[in-house]
Amino acid sequence: MQVPLYQAKADFFRMLGHPVRIRVLELLQHGPVPVRDLLADIDIEPSSLSQQLAVLRRSGIVVSIREGSTVSYALAGGDVAELLRAARRILTELLAGQNQLLSQLQQADTAAPRAGGMLTDQAGGRPTA
Repeated sequence: MQVPLYQAKADFFRMLGHPVRIRVLELLQHGPVPVRDLLADIDIEPSSLSQQLAVLRRSGIVVSIREGSTVSYALAGGDVAELLRAARRILTELLAGQNQLLSQLQQADTAAPRAGGMLTDQAGGRPTA
């Protein structure tokens, strides 16, 4: 039985849903990176990094490259880098909206009438929780 496309997409995003995997993918956006450099950039035990790289490799998102005794990793294609850029744009927009809301809340809090140091509701001047 074939997996529905929405299930395959959910599995894909679930596979991406680990901070170390995302960090590795970010570091690989500009080309192959030796494992020793990944370890230097990510504060993680070598065995944990190896596990996360194996997940990414099994999924086909990254490939390993051996040159002598050095093993490097690279993105299997440019689409993953584009996905990370799209995620960054979406998060930037979401956070900008949250910052705008926070600013509005802070302005409303500063301008709110106070009765004896307590906030009151607009209807009858009753203290609010």
